[in-house]
Amino acid sequence: MSKKLAAKALLIQAPPALATGGQPVLEGGEHRPKTAPGSMAHFMASQSSAVREAEELRERLKAFDGAEPVRMLDPRLVRASRWANRHEASFSDAAFAELKAEIAAAGGNVQPVSVRLVRPALNGSTPGEPAYELVFGHRRHRASLELGLPLQALVTDMDDRELFEAMERENRARKSLSAWEQGAMYKRALDEGLYPSQRKLSEALGVDVALVSKSLSLARLPDAVVAAFASPLEIQFRWAQPLSEALQKDPEGLIARAREARASAQPLPAAKVLALLVGTPERGVLNRSTPQSQVIATVGAQRAVMSVDSDGRVTIKVDPGLLSEAGQAQLAAAVAQVIQAHN
Repeated sequence: MSKKLAAKALLIQAPPALATGGQPVLEGGEHRPKTAPGSMAHFMASQSSAVREAEELRERLKAFDGAEPVRMLDPRLVRASRWANRHEASFSDAAFAELKAEIAAAGGNVQPVSVRLVRPALNGSTPGEPAYELVFGHRRHRASLELGLPLQALVTDMDDRELFEAMERENRARKSLSAWEQGAMYKRALDEGLYPSQRKLSEALGVDVALVSKSLSLARLPDAVVAAFASPLEIQFRWAQPLSEALQKDPEGLIARAREARASAQPLPAAKVLALLVGTPERGVLNRSTPQSQVIATVGAQRAVMSVDSDGRVTIKVDPGLLSEAGQAQLAAAVAQVIQAHN
C-alpha cells in the first residue's frame, strides 16, 4: 500500500511559486484564493464575463433565425426551373436590357436569386452539369449568364409545390407575367398533378379562381392561334372570352384566320390580330357593350366591317388603303341606292 501511495504522490505537481504573504500566484500575477469558498467565488467571477458574452452572441444570432445562406455561384451551374414560366421574348425586351445594364454596372446581381440544391456539387461541379435549380430570378440569372458574372443566390431547401408558390409570389411582386405566361404556368402545374384542381391552385396562391380560369383558357389556345400574334406576351386577359367563344363556335375557321394573320407581310398589331381572329372590329372586342358587327369584305389582312348599335344605327368601317377615292364614291352611291330601295 505504501508503494502505491508513493507512486501516486509522484504524479502530484508542485504548487506554483508563492506571492508575497504566501498566497499562490497564477499566470499574470493573479492570486489564487486559499479557501474553498474563495476558490468558488473566484471561479464564478471568472465565468461571468464568458456567460455574458455567450448571451450577447445568442441575442445577435436570433436575427439570423431562418436565414438562408447566400453564395456566389457560377451561373452555368444553375438550371432553369421545371416550372419556368418566362417566354423567350421576356429576355429580349427593353425591360430585360435595362436589368442587364444595371447588373453589368454593379458587377453582379445586387438582389440575390433563389435556388435549391438538386445534387451535391462534386469538386465545385463542372459547367454543363447544373447542381442548382432556380426557384425565382430567371431574368437575373440569364443576365448574369450572358454577362459572364457570378450569380449571388440564396440556397433554399423546398419541395416542388413550395418552389412553385415561391416563384409565383416573386413574379407578382416584381415584373408581372403576361396573361399567356401566367396561364402556361398554371397549366403546367395542373398537368403535372401539383394541384388537383383550379380551385385548389387558386387557394394555394391566393389568386382569384376566375383569373386562373382566364389564364388557363389562353394557355390552352391552339398553337396556330398563339403564333398569329407577334409575341404571346401581347395576349391580354380580357381577350380570353372572345377567343374561347370563337374557338368553340368555329375551331377550323379560327385556325384558318390565325394562319392568314401569321402570313401577313408585316406583323400586325395585336388588336388587329384579335379582331381578325374573332371576326369583329377592334373596339368591339375590347368593349363588350359595343354594337354587333360582321365582316362584309376581306382582302388579305384588310377588312370592311359593318356594325349595328342598339338604336339601329349602321356603321361601315373600311381599313385604310382598301378603297381608292373612286371606290369610296362607288360605295357611297351603292349605300344610297340600297337605302332608297328600302324606303
